[in-house]
Amino acid sequence: MSFLNPWMLMGLAAAAVPIAVHFFNLRRPRRVDFSSLAFVRQVEERTMQRLNIKRWLLLALRVLAVACLALAFARPVLSPEIAGTVGAPASGNAAMSVVVDNSLSMTRRSGGEGPLLGQAKARAAALAGQMQPGDDLRLSATAGRGDGSTGRASYRNAGAAREAVKAVEAHPGAEPLVRTARRAARRLASADRAGARARELYLFTDLQKSTLADTLAESTDAEANDNLRVGLVPVGGGGAGEASSGNVAVTDVTVESRIVEVGQPARLTATLRNFGDETLEGYRASVYLGEERSGGESAERLAQATADLAPGERRTVSFTVTPRRRGWLAGRVETEGGDGFPADDARHFILHVPRERRVLIVRGQDQPAEYVELALASGGAGEGGSVFQTQTLGAGQLAGANLSTYDAVVLVGPQSLASGTRQALARYVDSGGGLLLFPGSGMARADYNALLDRLGGGEITGMSGGSGDGEGTRRPIASFERVDTDHPLFEGVFDQARSQRVERPTLYRVADYAARSGAEQALIQLSNGRPFLQEIRHGQGGALFMAAAPNERWSDLPTRGLFVPLLYRSLFYLSASGSTAGDALIAGRAGELRVRGGGRTGSDGSEREPLRLVGPEGQEVIPPQRRLFGATLIETSGQLRTPGVYDVRRGDRLVRRVALNLDPAESDVRPAAADEAADRLAEALGTDDVRVLAGEDGRRGLARTLRAGRAGMELWNVFLALALALLVAEMVVAKYWTPEEA
Repeated sequence: MSFLNPWMLMGLAAAAVPIAVHFFNLRRPRRVDFSSLAFVRQVEERTMQRLNIKRWLLLALRVLAVACLALAFARPVLSPEIAGTVGAPASGNAAMSVVVDNSLSMTRRSGGEGPLLGQAKARAAALAGQMQPGDDLRLSATAGRGDGSTGRASYRNAGAAREAVKAVEAHPGAEPLVRTARRAARRLASADRAGARARELYLFTDLQKSTLADTLAESTDAEANDNLRVGLVPVGGGGAGEASSGNVAVTDVTVESRIVEVGQPARLTATLRNFGDETLEGYRASVYLGEERSGGESAERLAQATADLAPGERRTVSFTVTPRRRGWLAGRVETEGGDGFPADDARHFILHVPRERRVLIVRGQDQPAEYVELALASGGAGEGGSVFQTQTLGAGQLAGANLSTYDAVVLVGPQSLASGTRQALARYVDSGGGLLLFPGSGMARADYNALLDRLGGGEITGMSGGSGDGEGTRRPIASFERVDTDHPLFEGVFDQARSQRVERPTLYRVADYAARSGAEQALIQLSNGRPFLQEIRHGQGGALFMAAAPNERWSDLPTRGLFVPLLYRSLFYLSASGSTAGDALIAGRAGELRVRGGGRTGSDGSEREPLRLVGPEGQEVIPPQRRLFGATLIETSGQLRTPGVYDVRRGDRLVRRVALNLDPAESDVRPAAADEAADRLAEALGTDDVRVLAGEDGRRGLARTLRAGRAGMELWNVFLALALALLVAEMVVAKYWTPEEA
């Protein structure tokens, strides 16, 4: 037998107190002769013996009761060999699993004790130092260990286990604590299939409530966890030393402008949220635009906004920025208030100002397209102008064109559209391309309607007006009635101060279009009630249907001043396809990137130059990727963990950029109650043996608690019950056994 608290054995000295009292009561009285006491001397010797028996029995009961109390506080345990004969584990060896919470919330500081992660690692290392020969320890972390390991390695040496614990680093993208605990428990069960060893699971965490629960329902094998002891060790608590839970985070940044051009203002919105318990007034946020990499230009602050934030409140602030050059521009929105959790004070975004827009013009037979070609060719190549790289093909050449190399396709009245061509155009739009569709004389209306149907649009029901082949047929039939000037396509085109006055061209012939679904929107309405410019959203891209062909036979629009800006804005809008803000991923989470276009391929069809991701610190990753129709799909698999802006490169060419940010849930650093966390763990693991090792147990008594479960069977409760039974027996003997009366 051994003792977990051997210093409490000093309490055995208290057993001498009843002995001292006993002998004190036996002191001889002074002899005084008195005549009337002559008969007392005749008391039988047998009665005195009974009195002595009672006294010695009471003395024994009192001494044993005090000794049992002292032994109970000393926490005696049976040796492993003896414990095995009474049903306890026959071996003193233990299979341990240590889970360290290394989410970013653990980087906060707690009073003068340093970061929470440092405190957790110190306690976990002290626990590892208590390993005995035959023990093994498995180390897991909620966000990966940071050293490339999977957490499946087993350590049988205390020194190696301590070094592994010290190597754990904080990372974003931590999974819920209960999910990591469940996986660690399964590994312990598989490592000890015979169930002969004690299995112990220890979790060191700040109890962050937002990342505690597991939203994925998994079945729990309660029977496999019958012999599992779980210790929950909170860090960061304790009055003045408690880590501050106040935090303001930038949880979202959105590029509101669908069309972004050099020298033109673009609108951004950012969402600020106060996770603290205090009201903040005039909290400032700034937007920066520019490179952040070494060797690049420094980021420039372009705008600033302030907001008053009540506890738990979300507030959206707006910024207006004006890009000065083209390309994939890196930006961030950053708060300036300062708090105890700086990891979420900035949120990165991408502002895409295309260097060029590649446009394919498909001209139908006998359909003039010179107005479209001249309008697009008039764009300047300077930083202040638009750049269109155009290519014109006949309708018969469309089937062999690689549509994925173009940002937008303009169909100028082809007479027919084959089934394969319609399918290719629909896939092109679905993958993010833009399509501008003009009707034409002699067009096959069934082919057009079949294409519109694939795009989820309506149909052309007929034609209004003359044939448009001669001067006599140019009778006005309609004009513009209403223009949706609030739509992003017209942003900045019309003068708001002049009551949004719009030029009204004269139309001689139009295609009658009937909308079908809610994914459509009429941007320009005609005076006859039909739409002139109809938007159809499909997949990641979109299409615009213009009801009149771009020539003077159908309308005088091509000769009006409105035609060039309307065509420009339409192609700007279509070629953007939602890419003005680039892509955004969550750090540590699996994600996908769809990169339009493809690289050069080898004879076997494989990519010679795979796409690479280059991080803000120069780190490079070649993620798994596969070819799709007109695009490459990249799967990040959660391997990106450093927030910032990543370059997507093929060889030395920059293909695009992507912003990597924290999950907004990680910004809520408020802790859960220890009892609530213990209940969640008990439910997830299917065990009732979850102890919260806080306060003295969590700081200095963890090693003693560790040894308690594996040394054998604890007997403190047996000795405590025995002490109470002895005290009850002492009271019964003292009150009801009266040998004096005999």
